[in-house]
Amino acid sequence: MTAVPSLHTQPAAILFSSSFSSRSLSSSSPLLLSVGTSTPAANIASRRSAQLARHFSSSPSSSYNPNLHTPAPGQSSTMASPYTVRKVAAPNSLEHRVYLEKDGVPVSPFHDIPLYANQEQTILNMIVEIPRWTNAKLEISKDELLNPIKQDVKKGKLRFVRNCFPHKGYLWNYGAFPQTWEDPNSVHPETKAKGDNDPLDVCEIGELVGYPGQIKQVKVLGVMALLDEEETDWKVIVVDVKDPLAPKLNDVEDVERHLPGLLRATNEWFRIYKIPDGKPENQFAFTGECKNKAYAMDVIHECAEAWEKLITGKTQPGGISTTNLTVAHSPSRVSPNDLPPLPPNENLAPEPIDSSIDKWFFISGAAA
Repeated sequence: MTAVPSLHTQPAAILFSSSFSSRSLSSSSPLLLSVGTSTPAANIASRRSAQLARHFSSSPSSSYNPNLHTPAPGQSSTMASPYTVRKVAAPNSLEHRVYLEKDGVPVSPFHDIPLYANQEQTILNMIVEIPRWTNAKLEISKDELLNPIKQDVKKGKLRFVRNCFPHKGYLWNYGAFPQTWEDPNSVHPETKAKGDNDPLDVCEIGELVGYPGQIKQVKVLGVMALLDEEETDWKVIVVDVKDPLAPKLNDVEDVERHLPGLLRATNEWFRIYKIPDGKPENQFAFTGECKNKAYAMDVIHECAEAWEKLITGKTQPGGISTTNLTVAHSPSRVSPNDLPPLPPNENLAPEPIDSSIDKWFFISGAAA
């Protein structure tokens, strides 16, 4: 196991924010930070600025466009996946939803996508909710029929994560494992905190930017345990099996060897990303250490067992919609004919967002 290098121990605080235009940003590979703890602050800022300048000057052909990367229902994706997306309303709107379909039939990304992509259970399916470098906080809707992906809302307003220097939006393709659930009724013996009532979160570190609703086949590499409001919020580190580096990445120590600084940046991002919204920095179990693949697989198995109890009615679902089309032993299984018709697929341009979402926040303690 490889421990994440210790970060600045002073409480993080916002110093100032500056304007940042995400609309001119593009990328094709992760930003990797490898800054020594003894480097003077001025040199750190200079080196990071230079890295960002090189990184954001890459070809615009790789920038994320939600209208270009998502095939319409009935159309094949470039990987010939049976899964397609049905987009309703414009991104960045309260009404926006991304439904998943398999061979043209609506399915639940929470319940109907298999967790494992092969018989050996060495490759897993991941649902991308949030593409790397974007800010909209998209997530699987637990309480809606068929659990579409939607943007999270707080006090009637859409939620976006802030840009905490030097990070732009999310650092990875962020999403969830299907057929997993972090049981809020269960306290983990090592983290001493209950589950967060969500599917298991996943950070995919490959070089390609995904799209909401994409199903990726991934290898598990490790896991971090974020403690969020007295809940255990696991973050599983994975890589797309088709990524060029995938053959070399088999456990957490390989991540540090081939992508130096990425685990450290991941720890930093989760620690500080809520500070611009007036919240305290997040804490980690295990002093921020990224546990290895074996530990991560144990977490996945536990969350898969918790989902099994949920979908079969052994655990009360509360407000979670367990409607599904494929789980034979589930009392919530329905046939396609039992479903109400979904709205038609739409390829609409995103709604404009407030300019404040493009600001960069500089936080003391973020850089060692």
